[in-house]
Amino acid sequence: MKIIEEAISKYGKILDGEIIKVDSFVNHQVNPSITNELARYFVDQFKDTRIDKVLTLETSGIPIAYAVASILDVNMVFAKKSKSKIVDEDVYSEEVRSFTRGTVSTVTVSKKYILPNENILIVDDFLAKGNAAIGLIKIIKQGGANCVGVCATIEKSFQGGRELLNAMGIKVVSGANIVAFDGNTPIFG
Repeated sequence: MKIIEEAISKYGKILDGEIIKVDSFVNHQVNPSITNELARYFVDQFKDTRIDKVLTLETSGIPIAYAVASILDVNMVFAKKSKSKIVDEDVYSEEVRSFTRGTVSTVTVSKKYILPNENILIVDDFLAKGNAAIGLIKIIKQGGANCVGVCATIEKSFQGGRELLNAMGIKVVSGANIVAFDGNTPIFG
């Protein structure tokens, strides 16, 4: 989408030749106009698919996932990265490696919120190596539900996540696809 590519080019900062910082409009400060336009685009890509729920990983995926769920008029669930005293112990869990943070977190979703035979759309801020999406897909499968696709605000396709998901038969849609970095310039595909 042109609006995402323009925002990345204008506000994004490339770090270490692998990471793009977009905290001014995606994952620290959120631009509602961009988020809502992107959500409409994602929903349109799945217009012929029954979607019962939207799933994301806390915290940066929440704004775009909420916007998509709002348009679809379905519930949004976010997987928690840390244990809380008020979270039910009856959870699905999976270990997920964060590319950006270089850490592994055990992410959880209450078994009350992933039900058998539901069609669930994963919506997140980034798709790089695919670790978060694959972890969420495993949680969906633990609940006997179906993953109908993965949407990412920004994809870095040169890191292989799309290939892994496509090999699993998962449809992937991204707002912007970065195929490479040329110094401090993202190259879109």
